[in-house]
Amino acid sequence: MVNKNLNKQTQEILENAQKYSVEQNFFFLTTFKRYQVQLDILNDLEKTIKEEGTLVTKEYVKDRKNVYSHPAVADYNRTTDSANKTVSILMRIISTLKNRNYKNVEDSLLNILNKRI
Repeated sequence: MVNKNLNKQTQEILENAQKYSVEQNFFFLTTFKRYQVQLDILNDLEKTIKEEGTLVTKEYVKDRKNVYSHPAVADYNRTTDSANKTVSILMRIISTLKNRNYKNVEDSLLNILNKRI
């Protein structure tokens, strides 16, 4: 269910980008690719946490055992923060590019980046 929801949101981002003709923009493409990788990492980490639990036990000298949170939990939280920032950047890219008026402002760098030479 979660994967379907994430896939749906990913598709909505792509449709939004296409609607405003930014889906071929270099910055959009590289950021979107990064976002997809982050989602894959999150899925793997989530599976690991579900299979192995949120706690791990480490044994030290003299058979003393200590319980710690699973390292995947911290990685999951860090990746979630990164993915949230990445999606914010994606939306900002779409928003910025859709609001630009290329007919009135001639910017050769933007033209190159947006393949509008």
